[in-house]
Amino acid sequence: MPKPLLLLQPARMSPARMSPAHRAGWLLVAGVLLLWGGLGAFGPARQAAANASLNIRVLFPKTRFSAPSDGRLLLLISKDPSAEPRFQISEDLDTQQVFGMDVNGVQPGQVVTFDPQADGYPVLRLADLPPGDYFVQVLFHRYETFRRSDGHVVKLPMDRGEGQQWNRAPGNTYSTPRQITLNPQRGGTVELSLDQEIPPIPPPPDTKYIKHFKIRSELLSKFWGRPMELGACVLLPEGFDEHPDLRYPLCVFHGHFPYTFDGFRETPPDPDLKPDYSKRFKLTGYNRIQQQAAYDFYKTWTSPDFPRLVIVEIQHANPYYDDSYAVNSANVGPYGDAIMRELIPEIERRFRCIGQGWARFTYGGSTGGWEALAAQIFYPDDFNGCFAACPDPIDFRAYTTVNIYADDNAYVFGGPWKTVPRPGKRDYLGHLQATVQQMNQLELALGSNGRSGGQWDIWQAVYSPVGPDGYPKPIWDKRTGVIDKSVAAYWREHYDLGDILRRNWKTLGPRLQGKIHIYCGDMDNYYLNNAVYLVEEFLAATTDPPYGGEVRYGDRAEHCWNGDPTRPNALSRLRYNEMYVPRIMERLKATAPPGWTMQQGGWVFRPKAAPKP
Repeated sequence: MPKPLLLLQPARMSPARMSPAHRAGWLLVAGVLLLWGGLGAFGPARQAAANASLNIRVLFPKTRFSAPSDGRLLLLISKDPSAEPRFQISEDLDTQQVFGMDVNGVQPGQVVTFDPQADGYPVLRLADLPPGDYFVQVLFHRYETFRRSDGHVVKLPMDRGEGQQWNRAPGNTYSTPRQITLNPQRGGTVELSLDQEIPPIPPPPDTKYIKHFKIRSELLSKFWGRPMELGACVLLPEGFDEHPDLRYPLCVFHGHFPYTFDGFRETPPDPDLKPDYSKRFKLTGYNRIQQQAAYDFYKTWTSPDFPRLVIVEIQHANPYYDDSYAVNSANVGPYGDAIMRELIPEIERRFRCIGQGWARFTYGGSTGGWEALAAQIFYPDDFNGCFAACPDPIDFRAYTTVNIYADDNAYVFGGPWKTVPRPGKRDYLGHLQATVQQMNQLELALGSNGRSGGQWDIWQAVYSPVGPDGYPKPIWDKRTGVIDKSVAAYWREHYDLGDILRRNWKTLGPRLQGKIHIYCGDMDNYYLNNAVYLVEEFLAATTDPPYGGEVRYGDRAEHCWNGDPTRPNALSRLRYNEMYVPRIMERLKATAPPGWTMQQGGWVFRPKAAPKP
């Protein structure tokens, strides 16, 4: 188990003699220690808390456990009675508290005492929890042992149909929340039992328009040393059954794990649906707005004039995250090839797609935006265009607010006498919601060795080489923020999309001309526009050939802006298909090979007869 933050010691030298990386790390740790000292962390209160020993004892009952188990034990503490504590942990200002510790080989009926040095967020240690009345809950996130083809044996949480959500994963056990008075200064014992279990998730039903299926991936099964599947949620065009002779283009709509095809509803909105409140968009009844948008899309999709094609959302959740980032990875596995060479051919076979690169397109937002651009770059001849909205960092000189090549520390901007925390999340006015350090501390509490299922950990899992222990080699130290430059160099070589374009434009440019379209709000919550600026700077300067696409920004637009300046984010983010499909059809008509013609919305191939001699 990694050493707790309290035991970290600065080097026995003055900051002036340290390297910039270690000086930034020293200043960060020293600042945290000084802050804790001012709060009494090293004073009588902390010593009294240590002596008092607040014991949290967790029972693994035989009714829920029949064999030794591995996983992450989470202690969840909340002041808010409106929901279970397990649903109140986030990177936002209203987050509640979580502590996490690894548990290996726990026996049925065993009682585990929660480690007082377990990593916490936002409060770092259990002894520092302010005295008070809380709603308390524990949850056990189950791990599976994988014996990978590279020889490493690792313990990770396999997805169970929920899209890697630790608080909703079927088979995870938890306790019923209890209101308890906690006072680390006085100590005491709290006994909790993992007597509840999250049930399995039923498969979604097929409809006339939406079909679901899964395939066993031989590539992924070989890598992970156990059967692995890829899934597809397929939206079929109007007239698909009535015109069996027609074939269709394919659009891959990348994004986070879909239970079914998102944003498509064949019935009007539910009149009895209780309006919710969207904190993000400050809208009452956003659930009704979403249902209406989904129903409107159904009507548009089935209208006489809307283009006919097949759209698929892919299910590729894995032991690290709710999707794979759709590329080959040393830690996550060969998902790029599995999707492109196993899943997509099966989709095209089952649903009469044209099956050629000129008739494939990809689009998506956020994670899906990065995936869309990466798929177009790594498989340049397999797609005829990508539309990448608010993409995750596409140039690692702006890995959100970190330049992993030039900066020494990911958590602070460092100067000769002071450091300033790096912002991690903001609103459209620039008001800070979380720092990079806080976001990483949350993931550290949820899982060691990059197993949190969080955003920073999946980036690390996808982009990093494998470490000696079989887990992703960290891009930086989770506690100090000191960047590992050898890992940064690996990232640059393999996954920095901007750098790959710059290095390879002579050969890639002719295969990407007219295919790259990028959209981002200039007040993206996660500062993703900074990387887009850098890539745009290069693309705008291309001449041999010119890239022939477009890059657009939304004024004061937050995350999820996808190129529509006529609607607010809350509405435009619900309209990916309506926005991009018409533009896709324009390119199809302009680039279709000879012999392919449109007929009744679909496509047929009628090669011209060779002239008689």
